[in-house]
Amino acid sequence: MDRACGPHRPDYCAIDFGTSNSALGFAVGTAGAGMRLAVLEDGLTTMPTAVFYDAEDGARLYGRAAIAAYVDGVDGRLMRSIKSILGSDLMDETTEYAAGRAVHYIDVVVAYLRQLRLTAEAQAGRPLVRVVLGRPVFFVDDDPVRDRKAQDTLAAAAQAAGFTEVAFQYEPIAAALDFESTLQHETLVLVADIGGGTSDFSVVRASPARHGMLDRRADVLANHGVHVAGTDFDRAVNLAAIMPLLGLGSRSTRGHEVPSSIYFNLATWHLINTTYTPLRLAQLRQLRPMYADPQAFERLARVLRQRLGHLLAGRAEAAKIEAAQRGASRIGLEAVERGLHVDLDAPAQARALAPWIERIVAAAGETCAQAGVPAQAIEALYFTGGSTGLTALTDALAARFARARRASGERFSSVVQGLAISAQRRFAPTRAGS
Repeated sequence: MDRACGPHRPDYCAIDFGTSNSALGFAVGTAGAGMRLAVLEDGLTTMPTAVFYDAEDGARLYGRAAIAAYVDGVDGRLMRSIKSILGSDLMDETTEYAAGRAVHYIDVVVAYLRQLRLTAEAQAGRPLVRVVLGRPVFFVDDDPVRDRKAQDTLAAAAQAAGFTEVAFQYEPIAAALDFESTLQHETLVLVADIGGGTSDFSVVRASPARHGMLDRRADVLANHGVHVAGTDFDRAVNLAAIMPLLGLGSRSTRGHEVPSSIYFNLATWHLINTTYTPLRLAQLRQLRPMYADPQAFERLARVLRQRLGHLLAGRAEAAKIEAAQRGASRIGLEAVERGLHVDLDAPAQARALAPWIERIVAAAGETCAQAGVPAQAIEALYFTGGSTGLTALTDALAARFARARRASGERFSSVVQGLAISAQRRFAPTRAGS
């Protein structure tokens, strides 16, 4: 009997491989009649997209355990936002995590996807070898060649992780499938899927009457997106609130602004590790006489020597969330200097995020323009993705589409639920003669 359609062994799953968090749904029932979200870590169905390499023995930790090891000071290297490097030249390079030990960036992606597969297989009680992977509308903005390279790289990584058949579905389309199941009549929807790395939009004709159809391309009027989202918000907060304490924007002894590239790299998740190399540390020592504020330089040097960049990025991310929810946040920086802290309030955060929010809102408008649909024709705004928890962002989008009603899916699982629908439609039907 054909293994792919055997009645007792549905061997497929769906993966939302996110910049910040990931999730997996696998088929259940004798013929894959339903899908279930895998419990990936600590009883939760989402897991941070992070891998930690232990410098002592090379052991790998994943998700929250990876982040905890880093924060606890275990010697090693934390790799986070690994989806962001797809399509970049970094995929062909290695990164050192201990003296004489290095790993290819692509192998970090492979290891993470394999961990997802093995965790789900343990719960499913069978191999999972076919997968529908979510992908953003654009891995790389305005560069079709690199965008295709990113998808091909992710497909190759999935195959290396043990999947023999790999298919893709746009993440916002997956979210639309999830939302459509709640509708009573045809609705013109703008799906806003704003996660950690990308903001993707789709204008979709959602209809309960066509919910079961396999080919819905005619109902997708436009797709568009930008490589701007939650990690850019984290970086913006980091640069606005934390990095000035380390010297960003300060003056040299000659009255010029000190070089800023080190601060931008230190505030960017997937570039933080590049600031710790011996060459960068040597270059930094040469800059010391330039700083008119020696205290700021010493803070920067301490952060690099003690590899505190990810800790600061984590503090910026937490402050972003707290300021959005409570109106203000105090960022503790005791690891850098005793008693050091900085306050972030909602107005300051809004100023820091404004350029990024403007780009996202503009991308939403462009999506409608590409669909030939005026903003006032949009009947529903469907929000999904972790960054839609920022009220300033959702309010700005709602103002742009004032006639649309707001709707929200589960921020961290609506995409994987839609991908699961795609996986069922692609893999579940029984073939003739099976």
